[in-house]
Amino acid sequence: MKRTNGEKAFNVFNIIFLGLLALTTLYPLIYTLSISLSTTAEAAKGGFHFYPKDVTFIAYKMVFKNPDLPIAYLNTIFRTVVGTVGALLITCFYAYALARPETPHKKFFTTVLIITMLFSGGKIPMYITYKNYGLLDNIWIYVLPHLIGAYNVVVARSFFLSIPGSLHESAKIDGAGEFSIFFKIIMPLSKPITMTLALFVAVFHWNSWYDSLMYIQSNSKIVVQLLLQRIIQENNVELITQGIINPEQTEFTSETVKSATVIVAVLPILVMYPFVQKYFTKGMMLGAVKG
Repeated sequence: MKRTNGEKAFNVFNIIFLGLLALTTLYPLIYTLSISLSTTAEAAKGGFHFYPKDVTFIAYKMVFKNPDLPIAYLNTIFRTVVGTVGALLITCFYAYALARPETPHKKFFTTVLIITMLFSGGKIPMYITYKNYGLLDNIWIYVLPHLIGAYNVVVARSFFLSIPGSLHESAKIDGAGEFSIFFKIIMPLSKPITMTLALFVAVFHWNSWYDSLMYIQSNSKIVVQLLLQRIIQENNVELITQGIINPEQTEFTSETVKSATVIVAVLPILVMYPFVQKYFTKGMMLGAVKG
């Protein structure tokens, strides 16, 4: 079908507008990457930075020599992997139970779930609760309080409602138990929504730093995002270069080291996104069709 001049003009405008929007979204990351790879002279010039003219990796060397970075990375990986797997299991268990018509007291459990979306006990009651459970300065503080999220349960429940109930009934006739049905039939069919929720939860865990700031006292249990927050907010390069600075090295500044730290912190989660992107749209669409 031949397009009219109006349609062609709209398409051109749409491409230009979306291109500019994408550029404004990507530019902060491009700028940070460029500064992290630039020498002191280039970083001090200011202005727009789309690529480094004089490439140097000294800022990244400073970052990776930081004694707190390896353990902070391990703590972040631990909370992301364990927290994501645990949250998916608990969320899908709860959502599948709410989606089954034979589950008793569904309205009560749904009401309890929705209340958590509207009300919170506050920071002080939460702190006291975590203290009573022995979670202060405990690495499990990163995982246990975040095992279930009301929004994720609602989305997963909507998806499970779209799965024909006849599959469950036929499996029960063949002698399958509830766990066998759930893990062998329901979960393989739910890959789009589980991957979508995994992305949500993993990004949340990877970017979280406030709980580490509030409830962790030991440097051996902090996460990489808190280390990044300290560097940026306190403007203190010594946090990442203490004990290893060579007075003769002048190829890095606080800005280049901060930028390198940002790239090191966000790169792993950016690499993960393309692998789950194909499930994202499908999972959200199917999870929102039925309520």
